[in-house]
Amino acid sequence: MDQRHRARQLALQGLCCIDVQGDDVMDLVMDFIGDCNASPETVASAREMLTAALDDIDRCNEFLKRHCRHWGLQRLALVDRGILRLGVHELLLAEAPPKVVIAESLKLAREFSTAESPRFINGVLDSVVKEIATGDGDGDGNGDG
Repeated sequence: MDQRHRARQLALQGLCCIDVQGDDVMDLVMDFIGDCNASPETVASAREMLTAALDDIDRCNEFLKRHCRHWGLQRLALVDRGILRLGVHELLLAEAPPKVVIAESLKLAREFSTAESPRFINGVLDSVVKEIATGDGDGDGNGDG
C-alpha cells in the first residue's frame, strides 16, 4: 500500500475519533497512529496530516457549509465528513494536484463509507476546486476572494 494513502487512512480515522470523542482524546489518537505497524515516515505523515487538518477545521467547515447544499455538517455521515474535511484541507494546501486529492478522497470513501459516498464526495470536492480556482476560495465565506 502507498505510504501516503496509509497516512491518509490513519489521519481520517483520527479525525473521526476526535469528531466523536472531542479533543480530549488527541493523545490516544496519536498513540493509535504510532501503534499502527506502519513505517516511521507514514506515522509522522499521518500525525502531521491530522494535526494540520484539525488546525484548519474551521476553514474547511466553511467550505463544506457552502458546498454541501441541503446538508448541514452534523447531518453528514461521520466518515464522509472526515473525508471531506481532509480533502478540503489538502485542496487548500495545494501541495498535490486537485485530481490526486479527489482520487484519494474517493478511494477513502470506497474503503470506509457507503456505496453512494464516492459520488457525493466527488461532487462536493469538485465544487470546492472550482471555488478555489475562481479565487473565491479564501475561506472567509464572503466570496471576495
